[in-house]
Amino acid sequence: MKKIGITLLTAVLGGAVAVGGYKLFENKQMDNMSFEERQKVYYANNPMEEMVSSSGNLDFTQAAAAVSPGVVHIKVTMTSRGSQRGGGASPFDMFEEFFGMPQQRRAQPRQAQASGSGVIISPDGYIVTNNHVVEDADKIEVQLTDKRTFEAKVIGRDANTDLALIKVNATGLPLVKLGNSDNVQIGEWVLAVGYPLSLQSTVTAGIVSAKGRQIGILGESQQPQRGYGYGPGQGQEEQIVNTAIESFIQTDAVINKGNSGGALVNAKGELIGINSAIASPTGVYAGYGFAIPINLAKKILDDFKEFGSVKRGFVGVSFREVSDLTAEQKKEFGVTDILGLYVFDAVKGGAAEAAGVKEGDIITKIDGNVIYSSSDLQERVARLRPGDKVKITYKREGKEREATITLKGEEAKAKAEEEGTSASATEIYNKLGASFIPATDARKKELGISSGVVVTQVHRGGVFEYFGVERGLVITEINGKPVNNVDDVESALGNTKRNIVRVTGVPERGSRVEFNVPIEY
Repeated sequence: MKKIGITLLTAVLGGAVAVGGYKLFENKQMDNMSFEERQKVYYANNPMEEMVSSSGNLDFTQAAAAVSPGVVHIKVTMTSRGSQRGGGASPFDMFEEFFGMPQQRRAQPRQAQASGSGVIISPDGYIVTNNHVVEDADKIEVQLTDKRTFEAKVIGRDANTDLALIKVNATGLPLVKLGNSDNVQIGEWVLAVGYPLSLQSTVTAGIVSAKGRQIGILGESQQPQRGYGYGPGQGQEEQIVNTAIESFIQTDAVINKGNSGGALVNAKGELIGINSAIASPTGVYAGYGFAIPINLAKKILDDFKEFGSVKRGFVGVSFREVSDLTAEQKKEFGVTDILGLYVFDAVKGGAAEAAGVKEGDIITKIDGNVIYSSSDLQERVARLRPGDKVKITYKREGKEREATITLKGEEAKAKAEEEGTSASATEIYNKLGASFIPATDARKKELGISSGVVVTQVHRGGVFEYFGVERGLVITEINGKPVNNVDDVESALGNTKRNIVRVTGVPERGSRVEFNVPIEY
């Protein structure tokens, strides 16, 4: 009997040691997993009850009950430093309006509070939200539906995708299951979960209205592939390269101020998007909400956890949607296609050039998927890291070709741009596509300037024509150097850095302007 007792005790102790060792090993392995892999392990041990899809019974009670505990209220304290904003409200309300901040701020610094939403994606306290919710935060407080409150720290944030990852010091938290946004269908039922208008946890239902939406709200409302711009009606203000990535899921589920950073889920309770913006003339719900696809967010969030920042891969082309080309441009370039991206330039030493892509090609597919808009390319590339490969299909002289592109990282991109500056001043001058004459003394006196050349012609197909520079503009400086004649212009172009020409001038009607024109980017 005694022998049996000893044997039983030994077995129990051995089992405990084995289980303990396995748990230690499992925890160590978890640290090196992506958020999606961590969730697979979690749900393998904690299976969810199968929910009826939206094509069946339209009862969202199960999905709402499963998701709501994992969507948190984020309260932010920040120092308000006043605002120079003026003019009318934008129809796309994201920051002050959607986030819940007052539009008018006092000139003197003061403590301000605002709120948004967030989604728990790991039981050990990782929470995804919008960058604009936490970017100016001095203190971040997270409150769960059960009223538990935690202080959070920022792990990483990215303005180009409007995503941020924060963390609270807690374990065993409820989470929302990551879904697959590639499987989302237009017309599919979805739920928006968050904390709108300072209310407690709120669930609304609607359908997916559209996919791959670009609304120009990230990066100062410019289209990402166009980068810089100058032209009539733009306020003659300096504009910067827009590296924003927009490929929103559009929904008519009711979203309001405070929903920012909350969950967009399908009828199975799976997270398919992070609510980020609304289109509204009034700042409150008008029928159109926009969410960041979760398949894009997954990669960004894993980068935050591993590196603290986003590791981006670059194709190395500048392009324009074929549908945006004018009839004259299509005729000049010999373009007969309806869809695709027209390549204006392939960066020297860049990934696309190394794969054989060049100016004049039309990119039609990426990894076998038809490109209907620029977001189709940008979102897929944004999911990848430097060194990853993508297969593109492109047309050249009417014949379809394929190329495998190995994406390059920031350092390689910067190096390629630096090497691109080796182009001669004459080459850059020709790429501008413009003619100049010296400004008369009378014209200089009239405008109150001491130097200047007048743009007399803007040639079709040149960079100036593409970016809307008009005849009559008096250019006073190029790359910081005064210009009075064509020789001065060419000499100043020799100081071009990173293939960006900095221009200062005065239009025929208006005040002094400064803008940047990319030659290769």
